[in-house]
Amino acid sequence: MQPKAVALSKQNQPTFQLRALWLGVLALAFVLVQALSAQARPESLAPLAEKISPSVVNITTSTVVAGRTGPQGIAPEGSPFEDFFREFNDRNNDGDRPRRSSALGSGFVISEDGYIVTNNHVIEGADEILIEFFSGEELPAKLVGTDPNTDIALLKVEAGAPLPFVPFGDSDVARVGDWVIAMGNPLGQGFSVSAGIVSARNRALSGSFDDYIQTDAAINRGNSGGPLFNMDGQVIGVNTAILSPNGGSIGIGFSMASNVVTRVVDQLREFGETRRGWLGVRIQDVTPDIAESIGLEIAKGAMVTSVQDGPSKDAGMLERDVILKFAGQDVDDTRGLVRQVANSPVGETVRVLVFRDGKTVTLKVTLGRREDAERAVPVVATEDEPEAEAEEITTTLLGLTFSALTDELRAELRVEADVEGLAVTAVDEASEAAEKGLRVGDIITEAGLKKVTSIADLTKSLDEVKEAGRKSMLLLVLRAGDPSFVALGLEE
Repeated sequence: MQPKAVALSKQNQPTFQLRALWLGVLALAFVLVQALSAQARPESLAPLAEKISPSVVNITTSTVVAGRTGPQGIAPEGSPFEDFFREFNDRNNDGDRPRRSSALGSGFVISEDGYIVTNNHVIEGADEILIEFFSGEELPAKLVGTDPNTDIALLKVEAGAPLPFVPFGDSDVARVGDWVIAMGNPLGQGFSVSAGIVSARNRALSGSFDDYIQTDAAINRGNSGGPLFNMDGQVIGVNTAILSPNGGSIGIGFSMASNVVTRVVDQLREFGETRRGWLGVRIQDVTPDIAESIGLEIAKGAMVTSVQDGPSKDAGMLERDVILKFAGQDVDDTRGLVRQVANSPVGETVRVLVFRDGKTVTLKVTLGRREDAERAVPVVATEDEPEAEAEEITTTLLGLTFSALTDELRAELRVEADVEGLAVTAVDEASEAAEKGLRVGDIITEAGLKKVTSIADLTKSLDEVKEAGRKSMLLLVLRAGDPSFVALGLEE
């Protein structure tokens, strides 16, 4: 028995050695992870804060307003002290006299010659703008230009010496989970630093050009216009807004991405205003139902709902075209296309690939300027034109009741005389049409890619769509003057 026991001991010896080796490897890996974690999150952010603080500024604005309308910032609305302060103001008998109102915000210096970036809402309507630097020095600033669409403003101060400034970083490389620092003047308390991470990317709040970085770094009122830094001391965002039920930070703040801000700042610096590219079309996202109804294999791109006088019309673009590529770049949705066009130079000729009638067509579009188009006032004809008699026929299809546009119905729905189509007079609440948002008062101007002016046109289009083997029919819906496409499934 002894030799057998010796043999087993020798056989197990490599196993014990292997286990010891693995334990050593795991211990080394643990040490390395701890070392890397220490590098990823420094013990203190003080060195970085000290380096970038001199470039961050407090902004105080002053505005003359017509007069008081009640207690101004002394007692909250609804407070038992509100009446007391109103009587106090009335006794002073200066309620109607002009007064000066102040507001606070933040900003940061981007060049040694004194250019400063902040939010438009910080300085909007201001008569005077005062910049307070980290050193305590104060200088008046003049407004160079603003862009309400991205809520960015560019200021300029004249200093006797070069100013400390910070560079912009590439916001596109910021990853969810990266450490960031927010700096500014929260609630008028003076220079303040808060830290957090990038919580989300590419957030949209309300604008066509929105590209917000979401962060949990504390941002409060007064932080507006201040910078959001990465760990290299580069500005990757401009702190703009918070989501909060009580007005204070709950860890959901939004900073406009630096790659949007830099384009705006460059134009404001050169021209004093923005100059964005413009196609001259109205567009909507392509849903799977819409894609199926027009024979598009993948639900992507931007569908043209109307073409205005301008660049696209001159290039031959049509309603129902689906824009698949712009200047060689794929178009995923309407938001992406709006940003691609806006970032393109005015006057540049670009290739636009569209899907039309089952095939692709390439158009050459010379971009106009969005700001010029927005300032243009449309001319509305005022001459009365005789109206053709409309059929007084009603039918129900696809969960909708359609009626021809009579004089009475046009007046009731406030439909212009030059609009042709069928009115939706009832919607089955249990139908797909109701689920997709169609409602009474909508005007259907096209069905199955054909214009409809009568019930006969509608039923003919429906028959053609069914004969073509389509599972849904595309409707062009006009609501309050705005067109959009909706695809409704056909009954089996």
